[in-house]
Amino acid sequence: MAALGWLTPRKRSATARSVLAGEAAAEAGLKSTQEPHETDTAAAAMAAVVPDFPVFGDARAAAFFDLDNTVMQGAAIFHFGRGLYKRKFFQRRELARFAWQQAWFRLAGVEDPEHMQDARDSALSIVKGHRVSELMSIGEEIYDEYMADRIWPGTRALAQAHLDAGQQVWLVTAAPVETATIIARRLGLTGALGTVAESVDGVYTGKLVGEPLHGPAKAEAVRALAAAEDFDLDRCAAYSDSHNDIPMLSLVGHPYAINPDAKLRKHARRLEWRLRDYRTGRKAAKVGIPAAAGVGALAGGTVAAVALHRRRR
Repeated sequence: MAALGWLTPRKRSATARSVLAGEAAAEAGLKSTQEPHETDTAAAAMAAVVPDFPVFGDARAAAFFDLDNTVMQGAAIFHFGRGLYKRKFFQRRELARFAWQQAWFRLAGVEDPEHMQDARDSALSIVKGHRVSELMSIGEEIYDEYMADRIWPGTRALAQAHLDAGQQVWLVTAAPVETATIIARRLGLTGALGTVAESVDGVYTGKLVGEPLHGPAKAEAVRALAAAEDFDLDRCAAYSDSHNDIPMLSLVGHPYAINPDAKLRKHARRLEWRLRDYRTGRKAAKVGIPAAAGVGALAGGTVAAVALHRRRR
């Protein structure tokens, strides 16, 4: 989707680019909720674990959830990359880079800007020239193959509690808005705010609208959506695992730290924010890996990725 007034990073300040990215994400998210789609009945039927709040029937309240390591184990863009590789969108060398980035994300439990930018640039070059509709269709398949089993049940239950209270629930993520929209739809959520890749006549150009929806840009997206939907941010909730999302968490009246990294945990405790940690085991508490789900499968791939990285250094 191309936004009016798109300018290159050299012509706008970082703050202006964040605002542009946030406004573009809000516009894309609202547009996606107006398009017809099928409902995932399984998501609607799941049992909800009721948190300390929300308030039933408060239509001016909404909930905003970060995606990577908050709603889903790992990073959506890396899972999406695996699916594209399977469909021969790129070569084995690029897959190795995706594997290393995913291993780093899972082991460190933090969003490293260099790795995230590398993954983003790779994704943009891969999708350039492809139709948006084609990637959306493939994204549905990739969700079933690589993402569906990586949803944190606890966080999903929190989102369902807001839905059951009659509130809107939105994903807010640096992942591509198309991917985020698919995940939100499958989970029965209201919609998604994500990074908007520029497209002309339904074809990706290989550029972004503004900048990735990360850090301050997420807060701008939430602010723009709240204005459009008449939400009272003091009555809204936000959930994230990363200190990078402190701007978004600080924007609402009910911030939650979910599976928090060390910096966010410290910040949340100082401000007496609510915390939820769905990771299990001592190792999970240290590095953010789900000890009971998928560690065995991850280990082999992680060792191979680290070995490959070391050989290249």
